[in-house]
Amino acid sequence: MDVFFYLIPGLIMALALFMAYRVVRRWLQVRGAWNSGLTAEARCLRAFTTTHGGGGDTSVRTALHHVYEFTARDGRVVRFDEEGGRATTVEGDYVTVYYTDGRDVVATAHEPSRVKQAAATLGILAFLGVVVVFCVGFMVQYTVVFLDSDVSGF
Repeated sequence: MDVFFYLIPGLIMALALFMAYRVVRRWLQVRGAWNSGLTAEARCLRAFTTTHGGGGDTSVRTALHHVYEFTARDGRVVRFDEEGGRATTVEGDYVTVYYTDGRDVVATAHEPSRVKQAAATLGILAFLGVVVVFCVGFMVQYTVVFLDSDVSGF
């Protein structure tokens, strides 16, 4: 039975660390696209929303997505889907995209906002750090209170 008090916090910590990895990876990708100096004119092919939740009494989260297509400087046609763009961008509009060159092109239509992106990333990482620290603290406290008392005979 003691295994659950280590397994569940361990799984929560693994999920939090994986989420932190994904957040940092996306932050570096977008920052790289902004810093590359490469821009192109992209056409919005599609705008759509996705919804999550809403079952029973839960809240609904709606996210706006855009599908863009542009031609990179090496002649390749690149198509990508991005969440959270401007609500005023509709199908057929042209926007400026920032992208990285190379085998795997990373692109974004978000305007460079380094401070805003860094603050959001650090906020998410701080929250995930609190989750990890709580899980470690829980496991240590469980060990000290329950397992050490079994060993000492109290």
